[in-house]
Amino acid sequence: MKVIKEISAIQEISDYYKCIGKKVALVPTMGFLHAGHTSLMLKAKDENDITVVSIFVNPSQFGRGEDFDKYPRDITRDYHICEKAGVDIIFCPEIDEMYNKNNCTSVIVSEISEKLEGKFRPGHFSGVATIVTKLLNAVKPVKLYLGQKDAQQNVIIKKLISDLNMETGLVVCKTMREDNGLAMSSRNTFLSETEKSKAAVLKYILDEGKRLITEENIPDPDLVIKKVTGIFKERTPEFEMQYYAITDNEVLDPIKNLAKYKGEVLISLAAKAGSTRLIDNIIFEK
Repeated sequence: MKVIKEISAIQEISDYYKCIGKKVALVPTMGFLHAGHTSLMLKAKDENDITVVSIFVNPSQFGRGEDFDKYPRDITRDYHICEKAGVDIIFCPEIDEMYNKNNCTSVIVSEISEKLEGKFRPGHFSGVATIVTKLLNAVKPVKLYLGQKDAQQNVIIKKLISDLNMETGLVVCKTMREDNGLAMSSRNTFLSETEKSKAAVLKYILDEGKRLITEENIPDPDLVIKKVTGIFKERTPEFEMQYYAITDNEVLDPIKNLAKYKGEVLISLAAKAGSTRLIDNIIFEK
C-alpha cells in the first residue's frame, strides 16, 4: 500500500492506471476511520481494480466555533485499517497542498446547500463541494463511494457531478450502525457512554416516522413530525432536536401531502447530545 501526499503524484499514478485499463475508485474520508468507512473500502475494492482512500480533515467545511481543531486524528491507526481492508493507495495531503496561499476559488451548489444542514452550518456545503471537486480532479476516479448517513451531502455531490459533466459515477452505500442503531461516525467518540446509549432514540424516531407514513398512512407530514418529536422530547429531554424533515431525495423539498406523493421519501434529522452534533436519515419508496 502506497501513501501519497502530493496532488501531482496521485494524478500521474491515476493517469498510468487509466492508460493500462485499470479502474480507480475513491473513498473520501476525514480519517479516524470506523467500520462504516471499511465497508466502503471493501465495496470499492470489490468493484474496481485500484482503491484510493483520501484522508484529509477539510478546514473549509468547518464553520466558526465548530470542532476542526479537536476533530479526532490518528493517521497510524487509519493506515492499519486501510491496509487490512486491502486499500492500494492512501492520499493524505497537507492543508497547504490542497489550498495554496493564493487560493480564491470555491464551488457552490446553490439552493440545495441552503436547506436542512445548510441553515445550521452556513458555508459548510461550499467547503464540501470544493474539496470533493479538488479530490476528483486529483484522483480522477471512475467511481466515488459515500455512505448514506450524509444524505444531503450525497444529493449535493450527485448534482455537482451532473452539473459539471464529470465522468465519475457516485455509489451510495448503506449506513453502518452501532449495536443500538446509532449511525457510525467519527464524532461518536465525543459521546459519553450514557449519551451514546440514549442516542439510540434517533434511529427509533426515524423508523417511527416511516411507520406512521407507510402503515398508519398519515397524510400530513406536520402531524408525523409532531408525534416523533414528542417521543424524542419524552425520552431524551436533555438532547436538542435541530430539525426533523420529511422531503424528497432529489432537491430536498418538503413533502406537503404524503397521501399524494410517489417516489423516494427522505426523513432526516440533526440533534445535539451535549456538545456533540449528530445527523441521521432513512430513505424509502412510497
